Amino acid sequence: MAAKGDMVYAWTTSPDIASVAECGGAVTGLLKYALENKIVDAVLAVKKGVDLYDAVPTIITDPAEIAQTAGSLHCGTLLLSKLVKKYLDGAENMRLAVTVKGCDAMGLYELAKRNQVNLDNLLLIGVNCGGSVSPVAARKMIAQKFGVDPNDVVKEEIDKGQFIIVTKDGQHKGISMDELEEEGFGRRSNCRRCKMKVPRQADLACGNWGVIGDKAGKATFVEVCSEKGADLLSRAAKAGAIATEPANPKGIEIRGKVENAMLKLGDKWRARYFDGLGEGKDRLQKMMEDSSRCIKCYACIENCPICYCVECSTKKDYLVPPGVLPVPFMFHLIRYAHVADSCVNCGQCEENCPMEIANSLYMHALQTDMERMFGHTPGVDMELPVLALVEEQAERQRLSATGSDQIFDVFK
Repeated sequence: MAAKGDMVYAWTTSPDIASVAECGGAVTGLLKYALENKIVDAVLAVKKGVDLYDAVPTIITDPAEIAQTAGSLHCGTLLLSKLVKKYLDGAENMRLAVTVKGCDAMGLYELAKRNQVNLDNLLLIGVNCGGSVSPVAARKMIAQKFGVDPNDVVKEEIDKGQFIIVTKDGQHKGISMDELEEEGFGRRSNCRRCKMKVPRQADLACGNWGVIGDKAGKATFVEVCSEKGADLLSRAAKAGAIATEPANPKGIEIRGKVENAMLKLGDKWRARYFDGLGEGKDRLQKMMEDSSRCIKCYACIENCPICYCVECSTKKDYLVPPGVLPVPFMFHLIRYAHVADSCVNCGQCEENCPMEIANSLYMHALQTDMERMFGHTPGVDMELPVLALVEEQAERQRLSATGSDQIFDVFK
């Protein structure tokens, strides 16, 4: 029987899954077993759309279709947590298995704190993540740096510090991620700053880091992170849906070193990005200048896993007058005030901004400042955020009573 804290190598026993899966197909095998045995009602995962730059979220209820989600898509930049809230009623009345990166898991925990998703009905299968590449940037990078038509690429992967592509005619080309990122290519900026590489707040944390010996490339490293995860792994192994063996101690050590190296890299990029913002008035001025391009399309709010209010404060006329461009800075201050302590650095506010405003950078910088001050790390557990449940209207009434409500007009 598996138990919380166990670390094993696991692989599928299904030839069909093994033929399309990566790293032994354990994740796909576990998801299929969970569906077949009514442990969950559905699986929310990602599959390839028209090409490898097109990541498509999909709900699967037929176990025979699970193989469509096998493998990884580093050029897909979806966040699944908001989809659970927006389209699946927060899993309130269904049992749902979800494959989650670190930011997916963090977003789900933040939504759960706000009673917007039901964690009890979620089975979270975590996958290690070294970062993703925006699809438009990926196409440009492949054309300019690899000298290859992006449409001729049939597979990509990030392995051993390289971004690797495989073309239709079987060519393999790899370039150091450090080289790519120094030249402005490579992973998204939020992914470079990320320090949630192994999502241990999920029920299982899976990946290829630390799989060595004869199992290298043929098995998945699985860390058991909850009793729910232990139960799934035990039942699937007992039923013969997957096979397991204890992880090689040397492999466990290597996995730890890889993770630590990724965390140090995250610290390096944080220092570079945050130092570039300056401090105090200099930082504020930079934020105001950059956000002055805002057209108030609400893409940042629609895609943020923390923003869930039906009646958004940024749509209140007394705070942000309608039809005014450039948008008053108060629009952005409201978002910073409401979200900064809970930002999970998913990058969606920046990824989806048509004006290419560095929203994620500003929000993440504020979040890390607050984390240093108050010790709260968002998205890792159910601890409430620092500014939990602040009621703006109540605050406005308080300020009005003291004659201090002019703060709402400063940036109009």
